[in-house]
Amino acid sequence: MEAHPRLDFSNTAIAFAGKSDQELRKSYWMFRLMNAKWLVETLSALAPLALKLRLPIDPMVKATVYDQFCGGESIAGCEKSMTELSRYGIGTILDYSVEGKESEAEFDACQAEIIRTIQKAKGDACIPFSVFKTTGVVRFGLLEKLNEGAVLNADEQAEWERAQRRVDGIAKAAFEAGQPLFIDAEESWIQDAIDALATEMMERYNREAPIVYNTIQLYRHDRLAYMKKAFANAREKGYWYAVKLVRGAYMEKERERAAEKGYPSPIQPDKASSDRDYNAALAFCVEHIEHMAVCSGSHNEDSNRLLAELMSKHGIDHKHPRIWFAQLKGMSDHISYNLAHAGYQVAKYLPYAPVRAMLPYLIRRAHENTSIAGQMSRELSLIVAERKRRKA
Repeated sequence: MEAHPRLDFSNTAIAFAGKSDQELRKSYWMFRLMNAKWLVETLSALAPLALKLRLPIDPMVKATVYDQFCGGESIAGCEKSMTELSRYGIGTILDYSVEGKESEAEFDACQAEIIRTIQKAKGDACIPFSVFKTTGVVRFGLLEKLNEGAVLNADEQAEWERAQRRVDGIAKAAFEAGQPLFIDAEESWIQDAIDALATEMMERYNREAPIVYNTIQLYRHDRLAYMKKAFANAREKGYWYAVKLVRGAYMEKERERAAEKGYPSPIQPDKASSDRDYNAALAFCVEHIEHMAVCSGSHNEDSNRLLAELMSKHGIDHKHPRIWFAQLKGMSDHISYNLAHAGYQVAKYLPYAPVRAMLPYLIRRAHENTSIAGQMSRELSLIVAERKRRKA
C-alpha cells in the first residue's frame, strides 16, 4: 500500500474549523487561566467550599470550564455538540460523569442512565461507543475490599451480587444493541476488581464481536504485560479481546498513596517509560488486529501519529472498524480534527451531567491538564496561531 502523507497536527485551519472567532477567543482565555497552576489549585480548593455554603456558582462554572469540557446537563443537552462533531466526521462518546455516589438508589439511577446512553447510541453511527465507570454503579469501598482479597460478610456479599447484576445489565444492554462499550480504568487499588469484572463481561458478551472493552493505563509499569496476558487468555477461551489504551489519570494520587502506605509505586519512573509502553501496546494491537479491537485514547501527538503509521505499514485501511482514536471534548482538537480530516475513525468523549455533579470531574481534569508538562502551552500556541491566521 502506498504510504500516506505524514499527519500535520499543526494545521490550525482544520483543527479549529468548528470554532467561531468568539469561541476561539473564549478557549484562549480558558487555557491561559488553566496554564496558571496556582490559580487551578486555588479554585479547586474553593469550589467544594462554595458548594457546601450553597453559593450560586453554577452560572460561572457553566460559562467557563463546564462549557469547555462538557456536552450538556443531559443526553438531549448534548445534541448540539454531537451534531457539530459529526459535521467534521468525529463521533461522540456520551459519558455520564456523576461521581462519588454511595447509595444503592444512586447506583441504580446511574445504571439506568448509562443504559439510556446505550439506547441513544443504538444504530447511530455518530455514537460509536458507550462508556461507564465501575464506581458509578459499585461502591468504591466494596471494590477496595475485593481488590485486597478480603472475605465479605453476608451484607457485603449481597451488595456485591447486586453490583455484579448492575454491571452485567449494562453489558447485556450493549450486547443486545450491538453497541461497543468501554469500561473505564480507575485507581490501582480497585483496578484488579474492575479487571475481573471486565474480563467476565468480555468472556460473556464478546463471543461474536468486540462489544466490551477494558481500559489499560500505560503509565503503570505492569500494564503492558497484563494486556498481553489478557489477550492470550481471550484467544485461548475464544472471545474477542477489546481494549482502550490510555496513559492514565491518577498519577499524583497514586504516587502519594504509595508513599503514604509504604508500597512500591505502580507508576512508571518517568514519562519516557510511559511513552515506550504506550507505543509498544499500540504496535502489539495493530500486529494482532485480526483477533482484537483497539481504541487509542491519547492526547499525545507522537502516539497518534505512530498508530497512523503502523496502520499504513500493515496495509490497514483508515476506516478499519476495529481501530479508533479518541480524545476528550475541549482538548487536543488539533489531533481529533486533523485525524478525522485524514479519514481516520475518531471520537470525542462528551461528559455530561448537571453542573454541580460535574465538579469532581472538572477539578480532576484541571489538575491533570496542568500536571502535563507543556499541554496547556501547546493548546495555547495553536489557538494563538489560528487567531493570527484568521486576522491575516
